[in-house]
Amino acid sequence: MSELRARMLRDMTVRGFSPRTHEAYIRQVVGLARHYRRAPDQLSADEVQAYIALLFRERKRSWSTCAQAAHAFRFLYHVTLGREQTAFHVPAPKQPQKLPDILSREEVWRLLRACPHPWHRLLLATTYAGGLRVSEVVALRVADLDADRMTIHINQGKGGKDRYVPLSPRLLQDWRAYWRIRPPHVWLFANRQGTRPIDITVAQKLYTMAKLRAGISKQGGIHALRHAFATHLLEAGRNLPTVQELLGHRHLSTTARYLHVTPGRVLATGSPLDLPEPPGA
Repeated sequence: MSELRARMLRDMTVRGFSPRTHEAYIRQVVGLARHYRRAPDQLSADEVQAYIALLFRERKRSWSTCAQAAHAFRFLYHVTLGREQTAFHVPAPKQPQKLPDILSREEVWRLLRACPHPWHRLLLATTYAGGLRVSEVVALRVADLDADRMTIHINQGKGGKDRYVPLSPRLLQDWRAYWRIRPPHVWLFANRQGTRPIDITVAQKLYTMAKLRAGISKQGGIHALRHAFATHLLEAGRNLPTVQELLGHRHLSTTARYLHVTPGRVLATGSPLDLPEPPGA
């Protein structure tokens, strides 16, 4: 298993998969091997498919977990082991997608003001100001903030893509004020030793604590700030392709879902009940 694991990790690295994907795929393959008590390269496609069905029907795993397992097994057998293409199916329809709870602009400001430490507020403000994923914001270096071009450089975001997002003048001013007290080093959000970025879980906990202090009951974690970024830009009149580029979405349809949660658009549409009555009604 160790040699196969190394080969699979190498193949995922070459294709630009994130460390979180590495961990998730390996975890699924390890579960498969433990179930059959055999190395994965000794299993047939039917056995793999049966295991996916078992995850869903007997172990009651969610659709998304089973889908992740199927993706991991496809990668293992088709890419790493070079076997013929075999479609591993998840035995259930995809769960209906729920629209996220969107923080209003007032709620975002309440959240930022509720932070007890300026460093906490800067972390959440940077996430919101750039519409960043939590993995992207914790990986920022001080050098990624370009005050001359007023941009933030996102290095190797999801899918291994670089992109630039605008650097808010207000955010830059706040950072400079903070750096007068605590001079910057390499990482924008470093651990206590300053040797590496903080863990993603630290950022998530800081968001949860700020939300509780602000009295915000809406569902969702720190990713809600990215949702708010996209929705607020669309409400302000930015066009969809621009927002897509800033978010780093591969497909416009992914960004288009924010149109469904933009209150201005919903209110402007109105209800057909309020249209003029037809003649003779």
